[in-house]
Amino acid sequence: MQFARTLPRALVHRQAVAEVFLTDAERRGEDNVLLAAQLPRHHVFYDDTLGPRTRHDPFLLLETCRQGIFVVAHRYLGVSENDKFLLRSVEYEVTDPDALVHGVAPAEAVLAVRIEDRFGDRRRPKGLRLRFEVTVDGREALLARISFSWLPPVTWQRMRDVRRDALGLFGRPVALRVPRIDPSRVGRRDPANAVISPPGITPDGGRTARLVADTTHPTLFDHWVDHVPGMLELEALRQLAVVAAADAGTVRTASALPVGLSARFRRFAELDLPLTCTTAPAGRGAGLECALEQHGTPVVEARLTLADRDPAAGLAEVSAGRSAHGV
Repeated sequence: MQFARTLPRALVHRQAVAEVFLTDAERRGEDNVLLAAQLPRHHVFYDDTLGPRTRHDPFLLLETCRQGIFVVAHRYLGVSENDKFLLRSVEYEVTDPDALVHGVAPAEAVLAVRIEDRFGDRRRPKGLRLRFEVTVDGREALLARISFSWLPPVTWQRMRDVRRDALGLFGRPVALRVPRIDPSRVGRRDPANAVISPPGITPDGGRTARLVADTTHPTLFDHWVDHVPGMLELEALRQLAVVAAADAGTVRTASALPVGLSARFRRFAELDLPLTCTTAPAGRGAGLECALEQHGTPVVEARLTLADRDPAAGLAEVSAGRSAHGV
């Protein structure tokens, strides 16, 4: 596998070359593909933290896996590059936190990808479930599964038009303006990387906040889409979970890393309607249930596990969650 240059940006649905992490791809059988990636030592979004910049953010590895779904579909299954993709579910666990430690050079990652399931006809599937085994500099770091499907552009646009008409939304969506939380409360330095509003407290002691969709963000909106991207939804869940866990003392700082995730996407989230994140009360060692809802309807359901960046802090765990929309 080579790490000298990235794959074509159009192949992984990115506009900026700097946002392309995959560098190589090779088919190893009908259901197996090997991918290579170079992980940057300091990314303006994934490595923006008030904590020590000693470990890669697992969401960086998840984004690398997400780019891999396009390579498998387009390069090896003949899916048109004009087709539109929808995330169905995402899950991962960090198997070795020490494999995320930064080195003195950009890390080289290898992703062993297996097609676990084809949705629809096997010869002409409409979707896939992929399993990823990610090694970083030779050490297994993360296991992930992503389920997704795709649609022709005409079908996609018809579906989007029906959805927006039913909500009374017309024309090109304009994202709502929402105040941002103090970035230090979610472990960030750059205010642009804080993606929730100042949180409130629910009657049962949980946390609630609005999602902030900044369509000028160079990573989360690398290119224009007419809905809230899935990675932004997951980031909003992560940030509210961090607030709840830090307030409860489940993690020591707001710079905690998401070392486990299980998320199911239910429907599109519109840019021009309020999108609300909510968590149940956080408790030590207890699951933290969360929801992402819009117009009174669940958009994402998930479970997120956090751990302090400082290995001396141990893996203090808390769970997070509750969105199908485009990737």
